[in-house]
Amino acid sequence: MTSPTPAPGSVALITGGTGGFGRALTAKLRALGITVVVADLDSERNRQVATDLGAPFVALDVTDRAANKAVVEQIEAEHGRLDAAFLNAGIAGSSRDTLDVDEFLRVVDIDLFGVVYGTEAALPALRRAGGGAVVVTASLAGLSPMSTDPGYSVAKGGAVAFVRSMAPRLTADGISITAICPGFADTAIIDPIREEFEKAGFPVLTAEEVADAMVAAWTSGEPGAAYIVQPGIGAVPYRFKGVPSAKTASGETAVVPDALRPPSMR
Repeated sequence: MTSPTPAPGSVALITGGTGGFGRALTAKLRALGITVVVADLDSERNRQVATDLGAPFVALDVTDRAANKAVVEQIEAEHGRLDAAFLNAGIAGSSRDTLDVDEFLRVVDIDLFGVVYGTEAALPALRRAGGGAVVVTASLAGLSPMSTDPGYSVAKGGAVAFVRSMAPRLTADGISITAICPGFADTAIIDPIREEFEKAGFPVLTAEEVADAMVAAWTSGEPGAAYIVQPGIGAVPYRFKGVPSAKTASGETAVVPDALRPPSMR
């Protein structure tokens, strides 16, 4: 995946913008002349991170559907447009041995429905800008579920499926939607098991490597693609295996009716 430079003066929103990936991405985009709006939970620490990065901060709980819309409206009012939405906010579960349904639902609410609400909020603004990009932070767990974290695996798998489903609907509007699926990365999310990686000498991604993949997804991502990001291989598109097609009574491959396909695929 190549990474042409985004147009200077473009405006980007990053949810979960004060975390490891968000900080690295903000720094990279600002260096390219992009106006970056950092969105995260309202706290003194998060506001200070945004200040240190030189980016405006907006308070956002991504599980609040109305708040997502309000943030995008604020960005358009203050900056005139929105060209890219990086839906990056996410958490992992901590229950390793039992199914904690309350925790499961919270992870899904943030990691999956936060993506859905963020996409809903961003699309009208991206259309008004003449097109743009939605880049979703998923995970390898969305492609290869982890037995240690079912909530995270379901949420990230759902995010990948959402991206793949939405992509054909958006191409006519000049909007791409892609997913980034990093392996284990050097951010706070691995803090509980960081020592195990160090003991095993297992390589982890830097936040900057993931941020590079995010920028490339904005500028040259294939709509609907899920890009695996792993140490030593960079960002490569995951090739999904097709499912067997239905057969007609005569043994021919059945064709999906037009009514079940979006107009762009008919």
